[in-house]
Amino acid sequence: MHTKKRIELIIEKMAWKRAGRVLEGAGLTGYTVVPALAGYGGGNRWQRDADISAANDMVLMVSIGSSERVEKALVEIENLLGAHIGVVSVSDVQVLRDERF
Repeated sequence: MHTKKRIELIIEKMAWKRAGRVLEGAGLTGYTVVPALAGYGGGNRWQRDADISAANDMVLMVSIGSSERVEKALVEIENLLGAHIGVVSVSDVQVLRDERF
């Protein structure tokens, strides 16, 4: 097994493409985006499709890569979160195929 970093972003749906470009630009070799159904944070509850528009919908993005690539991505992700709602977490993970990440 090989140790890598996992970066998770919960971000506004309208910002996922920009976040994806940041991850790609940092050299991360892939990511997955899934819809977030509901949540609670900052004293507020939110729910997907609770509004007429999808402007407030959130997604979860996950990517795995080397420490260096994740750190590089975090610099730009911090700038992105200055303009959008979002939460970022980074954790250590073990992967079987080192060459994929």
